[in-house]
Amino acid sequence: MVNRLAQSQSLYLRKHAENPIDWWAWCDEALATAESQNKPIFLSIGYSSCHWCTVMEGEAFSDRAIAQYMNSQFIPIKVDREERPDIDSIYMQALQMMTGQGGWPLNIFLTPDERIPFYGGTYFPVNPRYGRPGFLEVLQSIRRFYDTEKRKLQAFKGEILDNLQQSAMLTGSTAELNREVFQKGLELNTGIIAGSNPGPCFPMMPYAELALRGTRFDFDAKHDSKKVCTQRGLDLALGGIYDHAAGGFHRYTVDAAWTVPHFEKMLYDNGQIVEYLANLWSAGIQEPAFETAVAGTVEWLKREMIAPTGYFYAAQDADSFTPPTPPYQGGAENLTPPYQGGETGGSEPEEGAFYVWTYAELQNLLTAEEFAEIQEQFNVTRSGNFEGKNVLQRRHPGKLSATVETALAKLFAVRYGDKPDRVKIFPPARNNQEAKNDSWPGRIPAVTDTKMIAAWNSLMISGLARAAQVFGKLEYLELAANAASFILDNQWTDGRFGRLNYDGKSAVAAQSEDYALFVKALLDLHQASLALANGAQAKQLPNSQFWLEKAVRVQDEFDEFLWSVEFGGYYNTAKDVSADLLVRERSYIDNATPAANGIAIASLVRLALLGPNLEYLDRAQQALQAFSSMIADTPQACPSLLSAVDWYQHCTLVRTSGDLISGLLSQYYPTAVCQIEADLPEGAIGLVCECLTCKEPAKSQERLLAEIMQSQTRG
Repeated sequence: MVNRLAQSQSLYLRKHAENPIDWWAWCDEALATAESQNKPIFLSIGYSSCHWCTVMEGEAFSDRAIAQYMNSQFIPIKVDREERPDIDSIYMQALQMMTGQGGWPLNIFLTPDERIPFYGGTYFPVNPRYGRPGFLEVLQSIRRFYDTEKRKLQAFKGEILDNLQQSAMLTGSTAELNREVFQKGLELNTGIIAGSNPGPCFPMMPYAELALRGTRFDFDAKHDSKKVCTQRGLDLALGGIYDHAAGGFHRYTVDAAWTVPHFEKMLYDNGQIVEYLANLWSAGIQEPAFETAVAGTVEWLKREMIAPTGYFYAAQDADSFTPPTPPYQGGAENLTPPYQGGETGGSEPEEGAFYVWTYAELQNLLTAEEFAEIQEQFNVTRSGNFEGKNVLQRRHPGKLSATVETALAKLFAVRYGDKPDRVKIFPPARNNQEAKNDSWPGRIPAVTDTKMIAAWNSLMISGLARAAQVFGKLEYLELAANAASFILDNQWTDGRFGRLNYDGKSAVAAQSEDYALFVKALLDLHQASLALANGAQAKQLPNSQFWLEKAVRVQDEFDEFLWSVEFGGYYNTAKDVSADLLVRERSYIDNATPAANGIAIASLVRLALLGPNLEYLDRAQQALQAFSSMIADTPQACPSLLSAVDWYQHCTLVRTSGDLISGLLSQYYPTAVCQIEADLPEGAIGLVCECLTCKEPAKSQERLLAEIMQSQTRG
C-alpha cells in the first residue's frame, strides 16, 4: 500500500511513498484540509541524499503506532527542500529562533490556519535515545498543548511571526560601505576558515572565495590570506572529502582532520570547489593536487552526473547496498562474477559502502609495491578510520606516482567493474529498487537524484567555465555550454524561468538563486568563450556575445518579477507564486551555497561594465544599501555580499585585443571583466577602465598589467 507521495516527481518524496503515514505534498488542498479539520500541520522537510532523513524514514515514519496517531491528529506534509528552498528557508529560520540550531530533517509543527510554527526539531527517534524523546511522546505532547494551551499558543505565535516578519523586512538604518567596512569583513571571514574547529569540516566556499580576494591587498591583517586559502585547497584536494579513486567531492567531513566524510556528493559543492581550485591556480598557487582534483571531478561528472541531454544531475546518496559477498577475490585481475541484482548483504543501505576499503581488501587487490606506496601516500591502517574500514586521505601534496595511479585504477575497477579509461558512462541507479535489482559490474552504487536544478547546474557551469580559462581545457567549456544550452532551451514555460526539470519537463517557478546563479554562469561563459574563442569556434559552440545577450535577457526577467521596488534587493520568490508563504524573504545569508543577493549584485556590476547600462550600477548600489547594515554589523554571515562590495568598489573593465585576452583571463583578477576592442588607440595594446573612468591607454603588456592591478586594489 502506498500513499500520495508515490505520484511525486521528487525522489525524496517518493522515498516516503510506502510509509504508513498519510503524507501530503505541500499544496493548496493539504493546507485547506488542515484548516477545515482544525488539525495542526506536521511539516517535514529534507532532501534525497540526507543521511538522517533516510534514517528517520526507515524508523519513525515507518512505525505503525506513530503513523496511526499522526494520521488521526495531524496533517502530515512532506517537502523536498531542493524543490522549495523558499519554504525551507522560512521554517529553518523559525526553528533556529526556537531552538538555537537547525539541520535536516527539519520537522516542525504549524497552526492549521496561518501556518505559523510553534514547535520543532530535527531527528526524532522512535524510542527515547541520544537525549531525545521518542517521537510518539512528542506527538502526544504537541497535540495536548495545541488543544489545551490556547493562550500560550497565541502568545508564542505572535512572537514567532513578529520575529520572522522583522527579519524579512530588513528595516533599520543604513551603513556606509567604505573601505574600513570591507576590510573588517574580509578579516572576519578569513578568520572563519583559518580557525581550527573540533567538529565537522565543511567546504564553506563563499568564505574561501572571499578570503582569496584578500590575497591581492596589503592590509595589515591578523591572518595570512594566501596561507589560509592554500590550506583550504589542500584540505579539500588531499582530504577524505575528495574521492581519490574516482573523483568528485563529498558533502563534508564529520571530523576536524578532513578524514571521514558524510559520503553524499552534491552538485553544488563540486561546482563551487572546482571554481575555487581553479582560482587558486590562477592566483599562482599551483599545487599539482589542485589540478588533479579538478580533472578527477570533471571525469566523475562526465561518467556519472550528465544526462544524455547535457544537464547535470543533482546528487548522489551517502548510503549504498552491499552485495552478499564481495565481488572480488585475490586481486583485481580475478574479479568474481558481477552483482546480478536481487539479494543484498543487508535490507538497508549502508553509509559509505561504495567508497571504503578494509585493510585486507587493499592487500589482496594490490601488488606489494602498490600497497606499500598506498600506505606511504594515504592514511591506511589495519583498524581503519571509519567503522573498521579505510577512507582514503592523502598524507602529502604533490603529484602522485605512476605506481599510486595504477593502484587507484585497480580500486576504481573494483567499484565500477573495469578500468577508468574503459568506463566512459556509468548509468545511474535512480532509486533503491534499481540499485538492489539491477546488475552491476562491481559494487552496488549509491542512488543518484537525476533531477535538474537550475541553480546547482549554474554553479557547475561557472566552475567549468573558470577551469576552462585557467587550464585551457576546451572540453570543460563544451560541458558548461551544453548544460547552459539545455537550460535556455527547456526551462521557459509561458515566458517564465523554471527551477527544476524532471525527465524533460520544466517544473516549479525559478527562485532568486536560480536567476542569480544562472546570470553569473552566463557571464562566466561569456568570459570563457573569449578566452578559448578559437577552440569554441572550431567546436561550433556559441560565441561570447550570445552568452552576454542571454544574460541580459535573464536579468531583465529577474528584475521584473523578483526585484523589491520598495526596499531594494531580490525576493526569494516572485509575488505571484508567494501566496502560500508566511513571509516573503530576501536572502542574504550564505549557507552551503552563496546567497542570491550577493551573487546578483556582483552580476549587476559586471553587466554595467559590459553593457554599458548604468541602470544596472544604480540597482547594485540600491541593493547594497538595502543590506548595508547587515554587511557592517554581521559580515561573517554574508561573505557573498562582501564579494559584491568588492566588485562595486574595484570593478574594472579591460579592453584589449583577442591575442591578449586568453592570457589575462587565465590570471586572477577577481573584479575585472574583459572585452575585445578592435579599435584601440594607435600604439596601445589595451585600455583599463575603473568603473566610469578610463585610464591612459597602455602601450606595453607590463603597463597594462600594472594598471589592472592598481584598479583592482584602488581606494
